[in-house]
Amino acid sequence: MENHDHISNQFDNDLESIRNHVLSMGGLVETNVKNAITSLLERDQALAEEVAKADFKVNQMEVEIDEECTQIIARRQPAAGDLRLVLTAIKVITDLERIGDEAEKIGRYAQTLASKKAKTGMHLELQTLGEKVSSMLNKTLDAFARMDASQAMEVVGLDIRIDEEFDRISRLLVSHMMEEPKNIKSMLRVSWCARSLERIGDHAQNICEYVIYSVHGEDVRHADIDKVKKEYLSKQE
Repeated sequence: MENHDHISNQFDNDLESIRNHVLSMGGLVETNVKNAITSLLERDQALAEEVAKADFKVNQMEVEIDEECTQIIARRQPAAGDLRLVLTAIKVITDLERIGDEAEKIGRYAQTLASKKAKTGMHLELQTLGEKVSSMLNKTLDAFARMDASQAMEVVGLDIRIDEEFDRISRLLVSHMMEEPKNIKSMLRVSWCARSLERIGDHAQNICEYVIYSVHGEDVRHADIDKVKKEYLSKQE
């Protein structure tokens, strides 16, 4: 019995280690996203360069955590909720790595925009979009940290607002391009930055869907989230 308890405790520690490593990766990615947005808004070339170079750390963490998860599956052969947690971790780090890629893209575009001192406007619009994306990512990581399916369901709905903000920026950029053709290249870079921010929201949504899967064992990736919420609330009553 003591040996079984020892093995069980070791397994719990392994799972907790994975969870903590994913959260560390999430913290790094969140910092990179915030710095990318700041470098874009403030035309901070040095910070933009730092962001562009920081992505290798995110990639390295993804590889290490993936290997850790693979070893647990091979050695422990987890089942039910434990297996879902490990699979969730594998999926989450994939989306975190892609968020890191988008932050890197923003950093590279921000470098160019800062060096050319291009007057593109759109500061307020990009700031609003950046704040929405940063808030969604923060709430997403919090939902994962606490494995809070209820919060994850709420966060999924935030992606619609990000999409709407991105569409608004895109329309404004098209108008500016028509009015000032000489600034088209710079406007396109701003558009690509906005697209990267919108994609970060998409990846955050994916992570929330994985949290719901881990907690409830239900794959909601292609489901109507409002319907899922109603079903969940009805079970709670």
